[in-house]
Amino acid sequence: MDREKRELRKELSLLNLVVIGIAGAVGTGALFSSAGMASLAGPALILSWILGGIFYFFIGLTYVQLSLNYPEAGGPSRYSLYSHGRVANMINAFSDLIWYIFIPPIEAIAVVYGLNLFTSPHLVLISQAGTPTIYGALLGVLITLLFVPFNYYSVRFFGLSTTGIGIIKLLMYLAVAFGFLFLFYHSSNFTAYGGFTPFGFAGIFSAIPLAMFAFGGIRVIPDYAEEVKDHKVLDKAIIYTVVGQTLIYVLFAVAFVASIDWKSLGFAPGNWTALSTISGNPFIEIASTSNAPSPLLLLTIIIGVIGPFVTGYIYMGGGIRVLFAMARSKYVTEKIQELNEYSVPFWALVIFAVVSALVVYLSAPVPTIYGLISDSVVAGYIGFSAAPVALVSLKKQGKLKEYIPFSEIFAPIAFVFASLIIFWSGWPSVPYAVALLTIVAVVFSLIYKIKENWENALWYAGYIAFLVLMTYIGSDGALSIINFYESSAIVAIVGLVFYFIGVESRLRE
Repeated sequence: MDREKRELRKELSLLNLVVIGIAGAVGTGALFSSAGMASLAGPALILSWILGGIFYFFIGLTYVQLSLNYPEAGGPSRYSLYSHGRVANMINAFSDLIWYIFIPPIEAIAVVYGLNLFTSPHLVLISQAGTPTIYGALLGVLITLLFVPFNYYSVRFFGLSTTGIGIIKLLMYLAVAFGFLFLFYHSSNFTAYGGFTPFGFAGIFSAIPLAMFAFGGIRVIPDYAEEVKDHKVLDKAIIYTVVGQTLIYVLFAVAFVASIDWKSLGFAPGNWTALSTISGNPFIEIASTSNAPSPLLLLTIIIGVIGPFVTGYIYMGGGIRVLFAMARSKYVTEKIQELNEYSVPFWALVIFAVVSALVVYLSAPVPTIYGLISDSVVAGYIGFSAAPVALVSLKKQGKLKEYIPFSEIFAPIAFVFASLIIFWSGWPSVPYAVALLTIVAVVFSLIYKIKENWENALWYAGYIAFLVLMTYIGSDGALSIINFYESSAIVAIVGLVFYFIGVESRLRE
């Protein structure tokens, strides 16, 4: 059978999807984001994780309905095509693609951080400045290429292998979290140093974008919708994933705060901002400086390697389906739709693997992994914001067969949450992501002559420009002339206006 005539196989179950969602998300974010979030919010990073879960729950509800109605490979990169046409969807799709391209490299570099503890001092993979050496960068490239076999064979192989490895991974994560709680519990860390909220609500909200990076598991599930045995389980898979992720992240947040030994880490007691200078895996740093029992230290190192590795190859799988969807939409060459003998998008996998490996090598000199996380994922948040608008637009167009009541209520809330997440990502992350998105979108629109329905995309372009402006003048911006609360309120209110403009800008035919 010719590659062009093959179809994606429907071989994933509800259990496969839930494990893919949770195991795919619980990786670098749970391990690396804790220190960065604590430097902004102190012990209240626990609330940041909870609020992140609530924000993502509303966004997830939009994906529930859209994936049930459009169970397509890379579906979130196609929904706005039906509601607003090609130009708006092109912006949406490239936002998603940029997000996916950066995550496997982030996870590969995180694996290198973990392996450095085994290879030093004989082979130094991470420099004293916390950046990969040339050997670390090359190893990161190799790790990225090792993601390929998990995605080359059938989706059934992917589902079975991910379910088995993913369950083992999650059990190890839970063992480490409870181990830290039982062995290094310092209750004073929750109240003694500026109280539970030393930086107020501003700190709690500012830490949320780092949390949102870790909640991406529900975004992967709809990307596999076309390969699910029964697409009606997609709603359960998304909701179970959000709840499961949130519980695990809250557990790790509590374990991190409780286990901080300021003296062993070399920080003044209560100097929360200093935690952002931890360049490696903070749990490994704590375990290695606090004389942790050998089994716990070893297990902490192991999850620092296995956890990001599993996340990396899962997100590579999601990314190739986004690229596959973009080929269907004719934003890239149609050859990317070709499937191999295992019904996997072959050229999408090849292109994605090569680009990801190149990003790993070029991104190695970034001073800390936190900056890499912040800059890369903002483009994805811009993509998330299209879903609530597409949902209500499609409902008004009469195109939704599967419909959950009260969409008109939770969709604008989800849009506001997505807008705030983008804004809180701060400067220069937002303009960096928007500049990258603009360059890519302009180049491909010229190559493939994408101009249909441009008037239906004006709201989206204006919305993105507004967020860049607010990031520039707001509390997290270059000028910082408007305080955190006022600028956040402006983003929420004006964002809501853009939501209604977006719905009114839907296709009419």
